Amino acid sequence: MRLGIISAGEGSRLASEGFSQPKPLVPICGVPMIERLARIMNDCGAERIAIIVNGENPQTVDLLNRLAVELPIDLVVKKTPTPMHSMMELAPYLGSDRFCVTTVDTVFSGSRFHVMMDEFARTPFDGLMGVTPLIDDEKPLYVDVDLDMMIKGFHDMQDGCRYVSAGIYALKAPALDVLKECVESGQTRMRYFQRQLLEAGMRLKAFDMGQVVDVDHVSDVAQAQDIAKL
Repeated sequence: MRLGIISAGEGSRLASEGFSQPKPLVPICGVPMIERLARIMNDCGAERIAIIVNGENPQTVDLLNRLAVELPIDLVVKKTPTPMHSMMELAPYLGSDRFCVTTVDTVFSGSRFHVMMDEFARTPFDGLMGVTPLIDDEKPLYVDVDLDMMIKGFHDMQDGCRYVSAGIYALKAPALDVLKECVESGQTRMRYFQRQLLEAGMRLKAFDMGQVVDVDHVSDVAQAQDIAKL
C-alpha cells in the first residue's frame, strides 16, 4: 500500500502566534511533526510515502531529503492553492490499488492508525475514512454514519452526527478519478471530494480514530503531544 502526506500549506496562523519554524517541523514529543507521521506510515509497511511540500520552507525539504535515505519517500516540491490540488499532485505516486493520504498537521495515535491500516487492507469497501468524536476543527465536516459505521453523508452542520472527519482518507484507486473530476470542475475543498465519492456510488466506511487534533495554533501543540502518546 502507498501512503501520502499533504504538507503544502504555509502555516500562517502558527507564524502569526510567534512560532518561528515551518509548520511541518512543529515538535511532537521531540520529533518534527512530518517526521513522526512518515515514520508511523513506514512502520505500517508503506510501499512508498509520497509527500508534497511547498518549497518555501527549505528546512522541511532538507529534513525530508535526509529521511529519504532510510525511508521510502517520494518528495514533491510544489506550491498548490488547496489540499485538494496537493492530493492531485500526489496522485501519480499513489499506485493503482489502495492508498491512504492525510495532512501533516493531523495528529493521532500511531497505534490506532496501525489498526486502521490493517482493517483497510482487508476491507471489501471502496474506502475507510478516519473520523473522530473530538470536534476540534474550526469548521468541522460532520460525518453521518449508520449502525455499521457506513457513511451516509458529509455535512457542514451537525444534524445529529456524533463524528467529524479526521482528515485521513484511505481509498481504492478509482477514487483518484473522482478527485480528478473535482479538480477539473473547479471544486476547491476536500469536503466536496468526499461528498462526490458518495455521489459516485462508492461505499465508504468510517473508522473511529479516537482523539485527533489539527495543529493550527500554538495552543494545539500540548493536546497533540498527549494524543501522540496514546
